[in-house]
Amino acid sequence: MRRVIVLMLLYLLMQAVLPLGEGTPAALVLMAFGFLILGAYSVGELATTVRLPKIVGYLVAGLAVGPAALNFVSVPVMEQLAPVSELAIALIAFLAGAELQIDEVRKRGVLLLKMMTAELSVSFIGIVVVLVSLHHYLPFLDGAPWAEVIGFSILFASVAVVHSPAVTMALLSESGAKGVVARTTLGVVLLADVAVVLTFSGALALTRVLAPPTSGGPVVSSWAVLWEIGGAVLVGAVLGAVVALYLRFIKRELFIFAILVAFFGAEIAGLLHVETLLTLLVAGFVAENAGGGEGEHLRHAMERAGAPVFVVFFALAGAKIKPEAVIQLWPLVIPIVVVRAAGIWAGTQLGAWWAKAEPAAAKYTWMGLISQAGVAIGLSSVVANVYPERGEEMRTLFLAIIAINETIGPILFRLSLLRSGEAKPESFRGGGH
Repeated sequence: MRRVIVLMLLYLLMQAVLPLGEGTPAALVLMAFGFLILGAYSVGELATTVRLPKIVGYLVAGLAVGPAALNFVSVPVMEQLAPVSELAIALIAFLAGAELQIDEVRKRGVLLLKMMTAELSVSFIGIVVVLVSLHHYLPFLDGAPWAEVIGFSILFASVAVVHSPAVTMALLSESGAKGVVARTTLGVVLLADVAVVLTFSGALALTRVLAPPTSGGPVVSSWAVLWEIGGAVLVGAVLGAVVALYLRFIKRELFIFAILVAFFGAEIAGLLHVETLLTLLVAGFVAENAGGGEGEHLRHAMERAGAPVFVVFFALAGAKIKPEAVIQLWPLVIPIVVVRAAGIWAGTQLGAWWAKAEPAAAKYTWMGLISQAGVAIGLSSVVANVYPERGEEMRTLFLAIIAINETIGPILFRLSLLRSGEAKPESFRGGGH
């Protein structure tokens, strides 16, 4: 009841204060930021009382205050808060890399690679088949030549198979789970992120050949793609080495240092035109394994520093959900969501058999791979830039699919951690680690 009262008071406060901020965008942005932290956090705490992950509460809060409902957080305000999302992604990527121990990579690297390959392949093929089968009902494929149908189906599938490192890391941090299901899920998600970037680049190049952009979209050379990936590994390794040296010889003010690492890491990646997620992931991996045992202290500092940023990040993701798009496109969305989930399940079963994975990993890992969020939205935006008309129609369908996967994914991952015995219900209510 206390949290409900807090939410009501916040609502009344925003109703009273919003008119005062009209004409001063900076004031509106600051108010929205503060409201998202308090309001989304309160809804997240309420979600735990009905056995839902906090992330679902953050998403619901964002949806409620976003353009689709109360419009406390308007589209211009969301655009101004974009740096918060970028910082959150950088923090999440660094933490994800820091969770990978070199000994575990040596021991389980082949297993993870086999599971990732099988899971992505099966779900990719399934999505391509369902899109080709339904192409007469898809606005961006209806009446198109078969070559374009195949090309755009492959391009669509290359984005639709992506997972969400953000959701995975947030739930692992919340629950403190470190068992075989948690580690396998995290490893597959991180490897898949790299594979998806490569697959998407190839699919976009193929589609350009089969259906040349009428807008003359930006040309992306193969060297640029290679630098985006290879350069990210190089830049991330250098950044991680610098962080490791700091941890070995200075070790002070880790709370502030954690934010600076994520912020400057993302900025450096942008300036050098390398993949931000991969850069910070490699940096986290190198820092953790070369930091002389001090990496754990930095991780804890980064989790504390990033807590309010993560709340706002997921609330903003919820604010971007368009319920009307989901409703209008549900006859197309549901088959794609179901086929993707079935492909993930079948692929992980095949991969687990191939890799001789532990029974718990074979049974539950697929449930942690359903979520989608920022990476999928980013890749769909790239498609919209290259193909303005068709790409925008594809992005609308993507957003509808992501809205569903973003909601059910955390619930399924929480369930997998509970059923496997790697997390307890009280660990989710308790706020995690």
